[in-house]
Amino acid sequence: MFYRVAALGCVALFSIWPIRPGHSVDALLQAQVDTAVVATKEQVPSKVDDPFGLATEPVLVGSILTRWSGAEAGIRADNQILALCRGGGSCPEAARRFLAIIDQAGGQDGRARIGIINRAINLAIAPMDDLAQWGVPDRWSPPLETFSTGHGDCEDYAIAKYVALKAAGVDEVKLVVVRNIIARENHAAATVRLEGKWLILDNRSLTLIADSEWPSVLPLFVLDDNGVRRFILSDKLLDSAVASFF
Repeated sequence: MFYRVAALGCVALFSIWPIRPGHSVDALLQAQVDTAVVATKEQVPSKVDDPFGLATEPVLVGSILTRWSGAEAGIRADNQILALCRGGGSCPEAARRFLAIIDQAGGQDGRARIGIINRAINLAIAPMDDLAQWGVPDRWSPPLETFSTGHGDCEDYAIAKYVALKAAGVDEVKLVVVRNIIARENHAAATVRLEGKWLILDNRSLTLIADSEWPSVLPLFVLDDNGVRRFILSDKLLDSAVASFF
């Protein structure tokens, strides 16, 4: 069963099992990771180095891991195209426009560099969900595909920002998947650590905000070069998540 996000073209990021009132915390976690296998008890969760000040543990299999692995393959292919463009080879129009954003941001430092990428990519892509654009419930597109069509949903914006930030020389970049407990929808955004604080680059805002200031969200997953990790949530946060499904 897929829960789609309607606002600003963002769709569901992974399939979840329906939850009914009274289900256990374990059932909620099952729904969050869609039969994902996380670290065993013998494995130590990561230190608190990810956004939201929460520890995480690896997701070893599941739909979100499959989607992220596919996105990473697309990112590698796009980076090869961008390298050819830099070397004077054949360069598609979408790649030229994407590189122009990277180059503009590369001329700045710190928050200005991050803000340029957030704003430029938000304005370059028109929101459209995957069902309308591709005829499928969920598809994670690499940046050049998104820039070719000019349309995307929340994870497409986030992936494009992730690639652009890294190409512009920003080191600590991740994607986060959250549950908006007010809107009752799943959402994705890029995030960057600057001066010890994680900043959120949301397709719904041209303003950068700290992770602690992102309203009404429950952190679910963090994604980067090291794969997918699940945030370890307290029972209180899990109760909030359960309530958001009804």
